[in-house]
Amino acid sequence: MDLKLNSKTAFISGSYRGTGRAIAQTLAREGVQVLIHGFETGQAEPVTQELCDAGMSATAVTGDLMSDEGADDLLAQATAAYGGVDILINNYGTAEAGSWKKSGASDWIAAYEKNVLSAVRLSQRMLPYMKEKGWGRIIHLGTIGSTQPAARMPHYYAAKGALATLNVSLAKELANTGITVNLVSPGLIRTAEVEASFRALAEKKGWGDDWSEIARKGMEKFGSSLTGGMPDPQEIADAVAFLASPLAANITATNMRIDGGATALVS
Repeated sequence: MDLKLNSKTAFISGSYRGTGRAIAQTLAREGVQVLIHGFETGQAEPVTQELCDAGMSATAVTGDLMSDEGADDLLAQATAAYGGVDILINNYGTAEAGSWKKSGASDWIAAYEKNVLSAVRLSQRMLPYMKEKGWGRIIHLGTIGSTQPAARMPHYYAAKGALATLNVSLAKELANTGITVNLVSPGLIRTAEVEASFRALAEKKGWGDDWSEIARKGMEKFGSSLTGGMPDPQEIADAVAFLASPLAANITATNMRIDGGATALVS
């Protein structure tokens, strides 16, 4: 399917690795000029080089999302590279361990800084260009935990819950501007870290080596799934690419859950 994204420009926070990397690769294959973001010099360059070697358009940018100065610098780098950003993917976020007993106020503040304010900083800085053009896309990466939070990691789920309300508020703010705002909320994703953890458990439990069987049994233990499977980063990237495209012009203020039906809600 042609997503009609050729010549658009996208900034994907935290795209030097993991799901962000898959999103950047997918958008680049659709003809998008992608800005690969890393926090330190050298992080974004390998992915950028990989895409450029394949004949795609990519530029590495480096900056800290935890400060206004860092966000200002990232905007300057994006503007210098492509003139502005049509599509902003607020992919960066962290799920750090914690509990009601152990997590102090500093942990809650840090979770909000990383999972909410990082998105706010980028959105505020990149919106003027989108408004000027009368077209734009902002997509946040969330979690199904904003709908069904667990008792563990309360600081993380609270922050992601704030990101979900931010999503709707910003969509309303941008009504009739040609800019849509959406949230993509995965459940467990088959990242290298998750797969390694599941395979280690499988070895202890004697589940064998077949990933589909390991994933099914692991999901039964750690969460429900109507499909019996676990999405991989590419599935998340494909959904993001569609929402970023002109084909999704009338989809805004939504929370797209990609979790195999784990949150089977009427909403």
